[in-house]
Amino acid sequence: MSDADSSTEIPKGSYAAGDRVRLPAGARAPFTVFINGVEQQPSLYSVEGNEIVFSRPIVKEKVGGARWLAMYLGLFGTYRKDETIDLQFSRNGKVELVPDLPVVPYPDAS
Repeated sequence: MSDADSSTEIPKGSYAAGDRVRLPAGARAPFTVFINGVEQQPSLYSVEGNEIVFSRPIVKEKVGGARWLAMYLGLFGTYRKDETIDLQFSRNGKVELVPDLPVVPYPDAS
């Protein structure tokens, strides 16, 4: 994991999933990046090749088999930290928005 992990609090039941997402095919600047619907300042991320790299880890929820089953059965929901990345960009002269981009896992993730 990156050095940013030490400065980001990871709540119980969540994990640092990674710190980057891949740009959709054909995506062109200008980019507007959102984490959980909140627009991010360009100082909090950089565009490197075909990826957006964040200055901190993106936190996702751990959902084990028992928890998933309980949610499926409607016994309870989930209220743990689970960040989503949305991206607004230009493609073929049109502005597009792609919700919930998958986070590229850290190389040593198991």
